[in-house]
Amino acid sequence: MSADGWSRILVLGGIRSGKSEFAESLVREASRVRYVATATTSPDDPEWVARIEAHRSRRPAGWATEEAGTGPGRLVELIRSAEPDETLLVDDLGGWVTVLLDPAHQPADDVATVAELGAAVRDCPARLVLVSPEVGLSLVPTTPLGRAFADALGTTNQTVADACDTVVLVIAGQPTPLKPGTPVATAAPRANVPAQPGADRDAGPAGRPDPVVPDAGTPASAWTGVLGAVPEVLRPTVTAPEPSGAEPGTAWTAPTMALPMVATGLVIQPGMELPMPDEHAGPAALDRLATLDLPGPGLGTLARVVEFAAATQRTATPTPWRAVRVLLLHGDHAGGAAAGTVPGESARRAAQARTGSGPLAQLAAEAGATLQVVEAPAAAPMEHGPALPVDDVEAALRYGWRLAEAAVDEGVELLVLAACGAGTDAAAAAVLAANAGAEPAAVLGRVVTPDGQVDDTAWMARCAAVRDALQRTRRSPRDAKDVLAELGGGDIAVATGILLGATARRTPVLLDGPVGVAAGLVSRDLAGQARHWCLLPDHGDHPAVRLAADVLDLQPLLDLRLGLGEGAAALAALPLLRAGLTLAGGLPARPGSDGPAGAETAARPEETAEPEETAEPEEAAEPEETTGSEESEREPVESDDSEFAEPRPAGPGPTAVPDKTAAPDDPAAPDDGTGADTASAATSARGA
Repeated sequence: MSADGWSRILVLGGIRSGKSEFAESLVREASRVRYVATATTSPDDPEWVARIEAHRSRRPAGWATEEAGTGPGRLVELIRSAEPDETLLVDDLGGWVTVLLDPAHQPADDVATVAELGAAVRDCPARLVLVSPEVGLSLVPTTPLGRAFADALGTTNQTVADACDTVVLVIAGQPTPLKPGTPVATAAPRANVPAQPGADRDAGPAGRPDPVVPDAGTPASAWTGVLGAVPEVLRPTVTAPEPSGAEPGTAWTAPTMALPMVATGLVIQPGMELPMPDEHAGPAALDRLATLDLPGPGLGTLARVVEFAAATQRTATPTPWRAVRVLLLHGDHAGGAAAGTVPGESARRAAQARTGSGPLAQLAAEAGATLQVVEAPAAAPMEHGPALPVDDVEAALRYGWRLAEAAVDEGVELLVLAACGAGTDAAAAAVLAANAGAEPAAVLGRVVTPDGQVDDTAWMARCAAVRDALQRTRRSPRDAKDVLAELGGGDIAVATGILLGATARRTPVLLDGPVGVAAGLVSRDLAGQARHWCLLPDHGDHPAVRLAADVLDLQPLLDLRLGLGEGAAALAALPLLRAGLTLAGGLPARPGSDGPAGAETAARPEETAEPEETAEPEEAAEPEETTGSEESEREPVESDDSEFAEPRPAGPGPTAVPDKTAAPDDPAAPDDGTGADTASAATSARGA
């Protein structure tokens, strides 16, 4: 079983298309790589020897090289003997087919040999990237040997493509996915994580085998996000609640706009016009709450939850969220940002979540939520250089968007953002400092060791890393993608894409921690509508979350101060949020109530009363034209609006309002905000 979620990849391309460079870029960050070379050299062809030397010079010094040109069985042997913790890069299958057709290896059953290769690829325990030339787009060769090569290579490509999870075609250096992987569940149940349907390899649609999902206890690598792979969805053991009436793909979760697209996929850019929650449904839901038969004053803070759910569901009677998915982002930050963290601790927490034994998985099981562990690209030390290449930022944003879309397509009604990477606090503090002008020391939380001790030295190292990064980027642009590349890193970039994708599909998101709120700040610069789809159940007493919540105008609902990791407080609060929505939707109206007060006004704001039409300010606009004798003979005018109250003057100074009980023969001077001084001046003028 593979050590990675989506690890069998076939890269196709023509001559000089850039397929080899693209394949090498996928495994460049892998810790252990074996390069399997299939070509054979000949001293009679110096140009071919030069090509091979160019390939060799590109390989990193840490890669091991295996020669597979001795016979067609050698490649099958290498793939079968690969270990789970290594990566194999086979370049390319054209050389293997050449060896297969070599008269020295004939007669042989070519079909059976190709089938053996396909079986070895399908069962490979390691990450496997295979490169192969695509010759089927050209004319049929004119020679028998050329036709035999094209036929054999075409059969090989089809067999290997069927065994791989992902197939990519590279044209002019631009990768285009032909077969993106579709996640299915594992075949064997694990502790607290039951087997999912569709795990049988032979149970795929139309007789085709389903891709095999790896052991969930091992992490996927960062490069899977480049290809748009989607990690496995886990469902911790829990008694499933009754599903809500909303069907997947209903109108309120459907896309509402056409986003810019290019040949490589979605374009995420500043100024995107994404949908907003319904501005009338929320107030209408609050008006409806005022009519419910409640024994006390109401739902208190939970009324804000009802208003939020009503606006996002576009109805005055919102229903509780039943289909909930937790997206746990695992992406470490190197350098001073991770000072004070235990090496390997974040990976252990992610593995716990996969096996259902960690706090987050247990809370997800209690809430009946599914869990998806997302491996984000690791971030380089931000104090020394960019945390993430710009191209990886683009890929991470699209990857997060696709994760949100895939969840909504499966019927998910609410997303919960969680994170468990090392150095996330410092990365979020850097983003806040860049976007909101915060002082790093003011938004960096205290560093607490596993035994409960406060580590001031580690905290100072994190502050120094953030300040050095800000100093390094002081003249850099502060655009959203620049901030992600220089400071944010992979996990915040993926989280930003998730928020944007959820907004595009009208799906609310629970934020809970520094990564989530940092992504909210960045997404605000790409699409200002995104923050209106976010709810912050708890601030966790984290200074960065408090500041970001103030900037994003998100009011935390609770003050639990849980120390269980980002996402835990949101899951702990979820039953309470559901309870509020259940009461709001299930309780009857109070006896004698005629219905929601003000509901019609909320639904039709254009029909609100306009009292200024009945007033006649022009009669009192020019008091200087009236003499004292004329004023004393004028009868007082009764106002038609008995509830009219004089507005309090704006700005500094006295705020006294003229007494409405003054005698009719005491004319009122126009209110210019000067209070009693104005009245005295008017009296003096009359006396004169």
